[in-house]
Amino acid sequence: MAKKYRTLTPDEFELVLAAIPDRFKAMILTDIETGLRWGELVALRPRHIDFLRRTLTVEETIVEISRKDSPTGERMLFKPYPKDDEPRTLRISQDLLDTLAARIATLGLARGDLLFPSRDVAGGTPLSRATFNTRYWRPAVAEAGIDFPLRMHDLRHAHASWLLAGGADLVAVMERMGHSQIMTTQKYLHTLPDADDKALAAFESIRGRSRRGST
Repeated sequence: MAKKYRTLTPDEFELVLAAIPDRFKAMILTDIETGLRWGELVALRPRHIDFLRRTLTVEETIVEISRKDSPTGERMLFKPYPKDDEPRTLRISQDLLDTLAARIATLGLARGDLLFPSRDVAGGTPLSRATFNTRYWRPAVAEAGIDFPLRMHDLRHAHASWLLAGGADLVAVMERMGHSQIMTTQKYLHTLPDADDKALAAFESIRGRSRRGST
């Protein structure tokens, strides 16, 4: 039997966003709108944003390992996009573009700087997942009053679930998420409480349009 996910709702997301320190709000907004994996998110740079085409391209990831397992002694290793050695490009909203543009301008980030470094400075170093979770994410989730163990990774699940609940095409969501198999994407179907109601409303809307066209 497939595992059922408890999906963060849009209202719950707003509570978490309000509780997150301001310096991380742009990062959280980027994650919920793109569904990026942690390593992809913290590897983003201004050069990955195309403000003219309104797109974001994922072409590298950061892997966090222990120093003893690192061939270089560094805990954060940059790797080319790992799934099929090809980047993926996502459309993003004008609101998110404006948020990222403001961040780039405020911090004076160069095209090759990290968008979401460990400290809000140009040329900053990668943000540690463990540090972020302990110091910022878990306290924000607690303050927001979320009644289940919400992980940062669950924003990725929420992204896919919201898309599908809103009527997005399954294949389009699969490509946006970077899934190699459609079965991986299918597990996000019907994970919001009102997903079935929205599906029925979509059906009735299309059927009603057909009826009006035949009269």
